[in-house]
Amino acid sequence: MAKNIISNQAPKGMADWLPAEFAVRNYIFTTWEKVCRAYNFERYLTSTLENADVYRAKSGEDIGGKELMVFVDQAGRELALRPEMTPSVTRLVSRVYDALPKPVKFFSIANFFRNERPQRGRNREFWQLNCDIFGSDNIASDIEILTLALDLVLAFNPPRDSFVMNLNSRHLIDGLLDSLKLKSEQKIPVVRLLDKYTKLSADNFLGALQELSLNNNQIDEIVKFLSSRNLNELVERLPEFSKNNGYLELKNIFDELEALGYGDYIEFNASVIRGFDYYDGMVFEVFDKHPDNNRAMFGGGRYNGLSDIFGVKNFPAVGMAPGDESTRLFLESWGLIEKLDLNKNDKLLFLPLLDKTLSLATKKLARTLRGAGYQVEMSFEVIKMGKALEYANKKGIGSVVIFGGDEATKKVYKIKDMQTGTEKEVKIKI
Repeated sequence: MAKNIISNQAPKGMADWLPAEFAVRNYIFTTWEKVCRAYNFERYLTSTLENADVYRAKSGEDIGGKELMVFVDQAGRELALRPEMTPSVTRLVSRVYDALPKPVKFFSIANFFRNERPQRGRNREFWQLNCDIFGSDNIASDIEILTLALDLVLAFNPPRDSFVMNLNSRHLIDGLLDSLKLKSEQKIPVVRLLDKYTKLSADNFLGALQELSLNNNQIDEIVKFLSSRNLNELVERLPEFSKNNGYLELKNIFDELEALGYGDYIEFNASVIRGFDYYDGMVFEVFDKHPDNNRAMFGGGRYNGLSDIFGVKNFPAVGMAPGDESTRLFLESWGLIEKLDLNKNDKLLFLPLLDKTLSLATKKLARTLRGAGYQVEMSFEVIKMGKALEYANKKGIGSVVIFGGDEATKKVYKIKDMQTGTEKEVKIKI
């Protein structure tokens, strides 16, 4: 009988990371953590599995519906692999909210799963940084999330004018819907269509509005709103928005971000809606401006009305979630990865076994060096010095420890710098 050969490729939409690729992802993750720690966010983690209804409630028709990876456990419960973190962290915080000092500032770096069609920048498994502030409805918490988002991009030292943060407010969207006098059943489909404004041709967008039974006047108001290039133009075209909470909120945000020195990175964009049903205030998206990768990198916003799905009183919340793949594409597009020497490690040493009789002594030396903070790779077999240097070169190890018979007699070892060829003799402490 022929042997059943199993593919050695990762499942569709998933990825294996060999050490070189993991080094890039680890650089992204450690940079994220460094910036979050600078703002004194605390790290947490939730379960990979959740009750599927956690996401069905307010994650939207795609993420909470067709993209949800669901299975039934032995007790008949429907569980889902988490497709996003916001409902999960809200569930976690809702259990302990009353006992925590406010504001609560949490971050996590975790993997997620969505049953969507894999494409450039979108995989079925992906990693995200999630940063959230709970317990403050003050605009200062919105400002902190926005400056944190900008600093997360700036931490990678991108070139000037390589990205932009587009800001909007769900209060403005609500004001638009109210002015259109829509029927209740029209509102959600219209909002979801507005979110696709930049992805559809003008004819397809207008046709879709007509299919939702909007009249010409309503469509004209929507186009005026979506095509406004800044807040001033918005209130010139639609004067009633000058008293809208979203307009006043965004004006304050723009004024403060500009005063803080972030003015070159921010713009108003009425088409930024964010497709999640739980957003109810300020929303934003950060866009890569590279012509080969002109796309949204990540976004976030205010979501004060989510926690009641867990049977507790709603509490204020604002957050965001950069992804690893979109961040990697941003770095790659602007040539930022190739400038990095991710394998450079001054603490990495190769310690070859040069003499079989020195096996135990070499192991003891390795233990001593590791105890001193070095990363030490040993050879398992006796190896000649020339082969040892060749191996270190192939592995990108910058220093080789020389410990042969002469060194053992003198109770020393030498560290050879592979770049300069220089050697430093060090006494072995007994």
